Amino acid sequence: MMIDPPIDKLIKKTDCRYMLVCGVAKRARQLLQQENDMLVATKQKPISVAAKEIYEGKIVIVKE
Repeated sequence: MMIDPPIDKLIKKTDCRYMLVCGVAKRARQLLQQENDMLVATKQKPISVAAKEIYEGKIVIVKE
């Protein structure tokens, strides 16, 4: 279960849950491809990093 960032506040960053899931998954894939060394060094999972970036406003999910 994800505790940080709080899921109820994370959902408010997008129009719907589906957009949130797609956005987090897309960013996690990007992290795996581009910044794998950072993930290994910090021992964080890409989903957690992606969710935290969206919550902090570093990444914005845009409807295409």
